Amino acid sequence: MGLILDSSVLIAAERQGRNACQVLTAIREHIGETEVGISVVTLIELAHGAARADTPQRRLRRQKFIEELISAMPVYPVTVAIALHAGQIDGENQARGLKFALPDLLIGVTALELGYSVGTANARHFGDVPGLSVLSL
Repeated sequence: MGLILDSSVLIAAERQGRNACQVLTAIREHIGETEVGISVVTLIELAHGAARADTPQRRLRRQKFIEELISAMPVYPVTVAIALHAGQIDGENQARGLKFALPDLLIGVTALELGYSVGTANARHFGDVPGLSVLSL
């Protein structure tokens, strides 16, 4: 079993001034020794946040945080299987009148395809992904 981190957990950690190793240590203290990674979609969200930083210092700090994450944990791509599974879930949800943010759906399906859980500070964002185990961090 492993864990895919949602950007909400990482953004909160970065804002608290923690680095990637501190994030991993805190998670492992909370849930035990397990594989922890991120989706490439989370990486996109973090890069977006770095680009929107309101000061050069904050931008550099966010970019350093991203570099540390890439070195500290695996980054999982969106594969064909993930894309097809996400499309199926999205289509089924929209047919029932439910809208789902595509980034969260891709992150959630990445975890599903790996047999992992999602670790997030926004559990409600992942509630409509059938079969997904969600861990509030």
